[in-house]
Amino acid sequence: MTPLSQAVGKLDESSSLPLYQQLQRALRQAIETRILGPDDALPPERDLAIEFSISRITVRKAIDGLVSEGMLVRRQGSGTFVCARVEKNFSKLTSFSEDMRARGRNPRSVWLRRSAGTVTPEESLTLRSSPGTPVYRFHRIRFADDAPMSLEYATILASCLPSLDAVESSLYEALELAGSRPVRALQRLRAVLFTAEQAELLQGKEKDPGLLVERLGFLKDGRAAEFTQSYYRGDIYDFVAELSVSS
Repeated sequence: MTPLSQAVGKLDESSSLPLYQQLQRALRQAIETRILGPDDALPPERDLAIEFSISRITVRKAIDGLVSEGMLVRRQGSGTFVCARVEKNFSKLTSFSEDMRARGRNPRSVWLRRSAGTVTPEESLTLRSSPGTPVYRFHRIRFADDAPMSLEYATILASCLPSLDAVESSLYEALELAGSRPVRALQRLRAVLFTAEQAELLQGKEKDPGLLVERLGFLKDGRAAEFTQSYYRGDIYDFVAELSVSS
């Protein structure tokens, strides 16, 4: 195997960026460029310390950060590996595209439906909007590289986007450009079994286990703007959340 330092470059001690962050950036680059692929083992901490001329403490700090991001996973007695499953931080409001790019994956979508309409009675209650409020609906299959990862059904208040065509690949990027990206959300997670239609779209089998995440997103002024139902493949996704004891 080509040494990582040769593939991604040496660290710069004169840089204002701490060495552990430089190493994180180098490892992230190695994952993004597939020098390190899914399930590949990371070199031992001792070897990385020697290769990059840094301490093992610095190596461990860099790896700890990438483990917390879900890019790397430690396996007891085996070492540290590039994560093949996707760990989605349930406490962070990030988009699918952002999550996949952070893991060196190429996000893309296949559109099932893009339409304009008005809220249904159920959406009116969920989005806390008046009957007849205009909305845009975006239904699509979300891919990472060539693998189907989830089905996404989003309803967005039309006032949050300039047009239906404003969404190209990332819904949250379009909302951010329009100044209407949600800043907080309520999310509900539950286990489901895929229907025959859902399984076919996700290249699985009927009654395969899945995870349904319902998200209600709110703007800075407190208005609900987004209601999204996402069906994730249970064989690929893990949802994690950091918990702490309140004082």
